[in-house]
Amino acid sequence: MLAAFGVIDWGVLLAYMALVASIGTIVSRRRDDAEGYFLAGRSMPAWAVALSIIATSLSVATFIGVPQEAFTGDLTYLSQSIGTFLAVIVVATVFVPRLYRAGTITIYGYIQQRYGQPASIAMSVMFLLGRLLASGARLFMAAIPVSLLLWGFDARSADLAGIPRWQLVASIVLIGGIGVAYTLAGGVRAVIWTDTAQITIVAGAAAVSIYMLLDRIPVSAGEICSALSAAGPHGASKLRILDTSFSATGKFTLWTALIGATFLNTAAYGTDHDLAQRMLTARSPLRGSLSLIASQIIGTLVVAMFLVLGLLLYVFYQRPDIMGQAAPSDRVVWSYGVYPQFLLNHMPAGLAGLAMAGMFAAAQGSLDSAINAMAGSAVADIYWPLRRRRGLPPDSSTRAPRIAVILMGAALIIFAVGAALVYDARTQTLIAFALGIMSFAYSGMLGVFLAALLTHRGSTRSVMAALFVGMFVTALLQDGIMRIWTLHLTGRPHTLAFYWWLPIGTACSFVVCIAGRSPRAGAVHNAPAPAGTDSR
Repeated sequence: MLAAFGVIDWGVLLAYMALVASIGTIVSRRRDDAEGYFLAGRSMPAWAVALSIIATSLSVATFIGVPQEAFTGDLTYLSQSIGTFLAVIVVATVFVPRLYRAGTITIYGYIQQRYGQPASIAMSVMFLLGRLLASGARLFMAAIPVSLLLWGFDARSADLAGIPRWQLVASIVLIGGIGVAYTLAGGVRAVIWTDTAQITIVAGAAAVSIYMLLDRIPVSAGEICSALSAAGPHGASKLRILDTSFSATGKFTLWTALIGATFLNTAAYGTDHDLAQRMLTARSPLRGSLSLIASQIIGTLVVAMFLVLGLLLYVFYQRPDIMGQAAPSDRVVWSYGVYPQFLLNHMPAGLAGLAMAGMFAAAQGSLDSAINAMAGSAVADIYWPLRRRRGLPPDSSTRAPRIAVILMGAALIIFAVGAALVYDARTQTLIAFALGIMSFAYSGMLGVFLAALLTHRGSTRSVMAALFVGMFVTALLQDGIMRIWTLHLTGRPHTLAFYWWLPIGTACSFVVCIAGRSPRAGAVHNAPAPAGTDSR
């Protein structure tokens, strides 16, 4: 364990954990049925929903992955917020009103009303697989700074970019176990209310870290900007936000922002129950839509803070000519650990604990929501329909939801261990790794939802075929496979940036889905709002 993390820091970190536990305990006193466990009686205030969406969407990938993007590159990752805003407008105006008024526990209930129960079960299974992969990757990322906190860093005995695999596995089990515990206690109410506390701590940790770095760097902010303006590759500026070049391999260009990021975020907020569930807990579809838009305004500011952190860390660690005698004695061994390394080695007592509490908050904010959403889908879209088919009476208790929470949490831990074993730090940044994994499920799911919302076509069979095609096309676009078949076709290997996988896969999935005719077309277009809600 690092000596820099002292008793005061541990006290702050434990106080954060006590706060989260107390929120879960208080919320668990409310007696909800199964629907209330997953939707909170559609009674959550819009501001809390907005903060919960931010906490879920940012995750630990933001906490340690976004600073890495600026540390090794520039600010072009921020340009992807253009696509995010375009996506949330589409989701807020097209998706949320229809999905909310469908009156179902999960968004895949809408697919059941359009295409039948087998189609909704297939969508739910695809969501569960995709969320296992994506949230497993996030849980693995969270294990990186936790491993540093618990065991420190010893380059002589480490293998995966500085951390022994057994340490990563132990950290994954620890974080996952905590997430399962308080999600189990209070359902989605506990998730949302703990998220509101967690995102506040995340933003506070970033702000404190920026202040400390500016205090440690012995030049003015203007001089820092001047140094960064020519510090990128080949003399380019690290302050660049827009990359207008057109390159199929470029990750964060203007074109990936307008197209790729728009598709990715439309899929994330409109077809992934992990995020869409929040909007269903609001008091009306309008409030759910407004909470989504508000969350992106605040979330973009938080992302910008973490990018600024990455630039300041670059100056702190990589520019001894600027730091002079204040240059740090420790060396950055691997870029994705640079922010946790700074927190543990250079933050004063108490503030290091606050910052690490922010990291835990980022990890738990995405983990608890994923567990609850997956449990909700498994119960409402798979378990309950199977009970009805067997002629068993309805089960509105929270017994099945709680068992599902435990099972989904265990599955996430297993997938996170798998992500730790397959991730290659030499070829992928953490952000690219997390976002690329999501495309496998999203391609088919977005194609099906667009067909259901925008057309009167599609059938149970075409939905299932579309889900398969979306996943298959995305697999073909992976770097290794694409290198092989482009080498065979053109004589030269080519790759395609992960942001393009989803638009291509979605287009193919959409075409396949509308090939079928739906006898249920338009069935829910005029469905009434659930009882006890309004449309304001």
